[in-house]
Amino acid sequence: MEAVYASGFVVSKDEYQLFAQAEGYIIEIVAPEGTDVKKGDVIFLLESQQQNARYRMAKEAYDMASYNYRIGSPVLNELEAAVRSARTKAHYDSTNLVRYTNLLKQNASPRAEYDRIKLQSENSQNDLLLYRSRFEKVKSQLFLELKNAENQRKIASEESGRYSVRSEIKGRVYKTLKEKGELVRHNEAVAVIGSGDSFYLKLSVDEMDIRKVKEGQDVFVKIDAFADQVFEASVRQVHPLVDSREQSLRVDADFTKPLAGGFSGLAVEANIVIQKKKRALVIPKSLLLTGDSVFIRTKEGNKKVKIKKGIETLDEVEVLEGLTAENILLVKN
Repeated sequence: MEAVYASGFVVSKDEYQLFAQAEGYIIEIVAPEGTDVKKGDVIFLLESQQQNARYRMAKEAYDMASYNYRIGSPVLNELEAAVRSARTKAHYDSTNLVRYTNLLKQNASPRAEYDRIKLQSENSQNDLLLYRSRFEKVKSQLFLELKNAENQRKIASEESGRYSVRSEIKGRVYKTLKEKGELVRHNEAVAVIGSGDSFYLKLSVDEMDIRKVKEGQDVFVKIDAFADQVFEASVRQVHPLVDSREQSLRVDADFTKPLAGGFSGLAVEANIVIQKKKRALVIPKSLLLTGDSVFIRTKEGNKKVKIKKGIETLDEVEVLEGLTAENILLVKN
C-alpha cells in the first residue's frame, strides 16, 4: 500500500464564525459553549447607549412628521385657512364682477371701474389656485417626510433588534470569543458555531505529494483522543490554493462512519491511500541499494541484481521484476 501522509483537524460541518452586526457591551451569554442551538436562537445579548439614542431620535422625528401630516395639524391648518380666505375673496370678487358687468351693460358704471373689478376678480382666482397648489405641495412634502422618518425609525428599530446576536444554523456553540461585560465592535467575531453531529477532516498535504491525491481515495486516520482506534474516511475535495507559509495544500475528507464524541478541533494524522494491491512481492526497504539493486544468495555465490520497483512505503518496496519469492536477500554491510 502506498500512501501520502497528512496532518490536520476534525472540523464540524458548516462551522463558521458568528459576527455581531451592532456595537455594544455583552450583558448576557444566553448560549454558552457546548449548547445545542436552533437557527435563530439568541447567543448573546448586547446593550449600546449610542444605538438606543439613535433609535429615540428616529422615533421622535417620526412622531413629529406624523403629527405635522395629520388632519388638523398647525401646518396644514394654516394653509387650509389661507385657502378658505382665498376662496371667499375669489367668490366675493366674482359676484362683484357679475354686478359690475350688469351695471356696464346698463351704462350705469364707467368702463375703467369695470376693468378694475375684472382684474381684481382674475387676481383672486389666481390667488386661490396658488394657495391650493401650495397646500397640496406642502402636504406632499409632509407625506414624504413622514415616509422617510418611518423608514429611518424601522432601520433604527432593526438595528436595535440586532442587540440579540443569533445563530444562523442549527448546531452547537463550540467556542465563545467574548466574555460577559466585554465590548463588541460592529462586525467582530463573537463565537464559533457548527454542526453538533456531523464532522469532516481538514487535512494539510505537502505540495510535493499533492499531485498524487485525488477525490474518492481512501484515508486512514489516527486521532489522539481515540488512540486505540483507526478511522476511515474518503477524500471529498482537494483545494487548489497553496498555503505559502507551510508549502502545503488543504484536502477535505469525509468520515465513512459518524464520529462519536462531538468534538471539533481534534488533532489527527492520516494516510491517504494512493494505490494498493492485495498480493505483492515486497522486500524491506533497508535492503535496497543505490541504483535499485539488492544482494542475493545463489548457488554460485552472492550476487547483486537490479530490480524494478512498484509501490513504495516508508518500510517496504514492491518488486515488479528481478526477484522471486524464493530468493534469499542479504543484509548490506
